[in-house]
Amino acid sequence: MTNDYRFEFRPYQRRFLRSLTTNHGNWDIREGIILRLTDESGKVGWGEIAPISWFGSETLEQALDFCRQLPEEITDEIIFSIPDELPACQFGFESAWEWGSGKWGNEFFSMPNAPCPMPNAQSFSALLPSGEAALNQWETLWQQGYRTFKWKIAVNAIADELEIFESLIHTLPASTKLRLDANGGLSYKEANLWLRTCDNLKANAELPIEIEFIEQPLPVEQFQQMLELSTSYETAIALDESVATLGQLAACHQQGWRGIFVIKPGIVGSPSRLRKFCHQHQIDTVFSSVFETAIARLAALQLAAELSQNNRAIGFGIDHFFEQEETWFQSLWNDL
Repeated sequence: MTNDYRFEFRPYQRRFLRSLTTNHGNWDIREGIILRLTDESGKVGWGEIAPISWFGSETLEQALDFCRQLPEEITDEIIFSIPDELPACQFGFESAWEWGSGKWGNEFFSMPNAPCPMPNAQSFSALLPSGEAALNQWETLWQQGYRTFKWKIAVNAIADELEIFESLIHTLPASTKLRLDANGGLSYKEANLWLRTCDNLKANAELPIEIEFIEQPLPVEQFQQMLELSTSYETAIALDESVATLGQLAACHQQGWRGIFVIKPGIVGSPSRLRKFCHQHQIDTVFSSVFETAIARLAALQLAAELSQNNRAIGFGIDHFFEQEETWFQSLWNDL
């Protein structure tokens, strides 16, 4: 039996408190689309489309075009036949469908403008700003309970970053885990230098912190080199940009990747197909944010809780990048 839903959507914009700097450039405003599906009995499901086109998803414009061409009444069939070229749309519509169907048992989220329910900060990885700013920020986050940090590299000159890194590892408290994220921005030579540096630290028993992994050291097209590096060093490598969508995830697994997969639920594609893949292959995952609002985060955390294997901190420690506006959602829906 096919169900019918009344479909509504609203675009949104949220400004970062300060520009987010990665190897892909600066990012100032997070834009996305909030979806609302209402079934015949009046049950409401919320979803969010939060694309990052430079990371491998569709553009915001493509997502808006898709939403605009849909009728006001849509069916299960429409939701589950969104093409793979629109992975953020697949995620948004399917998670709205799951929310509305009570699949998560969270019927109390009738209006998602409350702060997102959080596991404790220790199960989250907090994102540090790139460059020297990291040296001033970690302490506040540590006091909030975070014990795993991610630091963006390949943003400034490698000699400068290695120097800051040296300071950072000696100021972070014992038992901290640190992840280095290059966003595909290192050369092969630089990747070797970072991995060698981390291996040397691992060998130094006096260093009290753990370098957990280097994330996406090389560009997506250099998969074979990353595969080779992953067997040449003790320090683990995690793929991120290389596995942005389900198709890429499956392809890298098929080509022999058995290291860590960073999964961004907001842009990976269909949640039901992701579940199937993870159950089938038992991959080592780290679930990570796409700077979504509480709506997509609920759906993403739901998947992380179901599918995380090795007790790795999940990359959702990003609240400090936005102003906390608890009423923004209500006003978004009512004002438009």
